[in-house]
Amino acid sequence: MREKLEPSDTGKRVLNADGTAVGRIADVENGRGYVVLDPGLTETIKAKLGWGSVTDEAHPLDSGSIEKITDDAVYLRGTL
Repeated sequence: MREKLEPSDTGKRVLNADGTAVGRIADVENGRGYVVLDPGLTETIKAKLGWGSVTDEAHPLDSGSIEKITDDAVYLRGTL
């Protein structure tokens, strides 16, 4: 497991420390992830295909907020 985001993490679910899904990684730029909260189906598919983009609705997520990254999800240390 790792704690630094990579472009291949785009599309992964983001979960709070209690396991609640809060969104998906829309994009990763220079190690910083951008989370779209509760994306709709279209946004989820775009993110999984790597077609996501950083919008005004995306929240930046730095590595200090990340507990761990697995094959399926990004787990936060706290809440978003």
